[in-house]
Amino acid sequence: MATRATCNDSGMAGYTAPGFEPVARAFRRIVGRREGGGALTVRVRGETVVDLVTGYADKAHTRPWTPETLAISFSTTKGVASTVVHRLADRGQLAYDEPVAAYWPEFAAGGKERVTVRQLLTHRAGLYSVRAVAKRAEDLLDHVALEDKLAARAVRAPTERSAYHAITYGWLVAGLARRITGHGLADLARIEVTEPLGITGLHIGVPAEAREFVAEPVGSALRQLGSTADATQPLWGRYRVSRTTLDALHVPGFHRLFEGSDPPIWHTEMPAVNGVISARALADMYAPLANGGQGFLTRNTVHALGRVQVRTRDAVLGLSMRWRLGYHQGFGSGGRMAFGHYGYGGSGGWADPQTGLSVGFVTNRIGSLTTPLGDLNLFRLNRVVRQCVAARV
Repeated sequence: MATRATCNDSGMAGYTAPGFEPVARAFRRIVGRREGGGALTVRVRGETVVDLVTGYADKAHTRPWTPETLAISFSTTKGVASTVVHRLADRGQLAYDEPVAAYWPEFAAGGKERVTVRQLLTHRAGLYSVRAVAKRAEDLLDHVALEDKLAARAVRAPTERSAYHAITYGWLVAGLARRITGHGLADLARIEVTEPLGITGLHIGVPAEAREFVAEPVGSALRQLGSTADATQPLWGRYRVSRTTLDALHVPGFHRLFEGSDPPIWHTEMPAVNGVISARALADMYAPLANGGQGFLTRNTVHALGRVQVRTRDAVLGLSMRWRLGYHQGFGSGGRMAFGHYGYGGSGGWADPQTGLSVGFVTNRIGSLTTPLGDLNLFRLNRVVRQCVAARV
């Protein structure tokens, strides 16, 4: 029988299955006593074993976090975009080892005719620089123009070493998918993910019906998102900051896109950044990926998703990465086959095919120590989740 997990002093609510009480305690300690709020959902072979919320969805503390609350999830969105690509591949509409230009002829410009879909999904397309196509933040709002600009760029590609396409990845995937289907990623997230799975709480951009559920970002790092290299250097101090890193991660004034009651970021498609997602939706999306496909993807495709494609020290992140097809390793999960995608600010989702485990975590708190792949909160929660799953077997 599930255990109710309520705590008046922290505002935490939800439930845990027997044996997962340590997760509730860790969630209350790590997330519940900080600015902002968040949610964590864990499923094991389809069974919900953790479903917790805490804190507030606004700075004024007038909107308690609920299971329906959506958080801007930054690079966690890449996991959604990648899942769309795998749905197309599963139906034979694209092949991983075919050139991107076979589907998107304009992409062949500038010497990129040999770049394959596999290389694009593993950040080896040579198009990591967002500053090369956008000089100021407002340039990021015309997503179709950015697809075209990236296709037209001349770069040396493919590259052997990965270079994390932190912002450009979404438009590259969108451009590929648009030429195949005629739809953008906002529509495809619905057509290929939420409708087939029968889930709610996952969007790219903010449609009118989702506005009331979106959490307001809080925390000291948000104003640094669009700052100059000098201002952002302390934020990335734990990495070897280079021109490559800054070109991939920053456009001056980026923070302006998140400001106001109706922020510009809501009204575009930035499929590497502006997903608004609930924890439940993330866990639901990764559940079939952790359990053989379950009719959402074929077993062969799901098996391919867990395979490491590239082992390099990433040129942008400065970290040794094990890139899968559009996902990275499940940091902190303890699973050799675990994969998913985390995001700036701390959100993330992942699947572990070995245990049938899927996890979704979202938060609106962007702390001063966050990194391009989130902060340590999800890493810490993952360890506790994994311990509870192991003890259950």
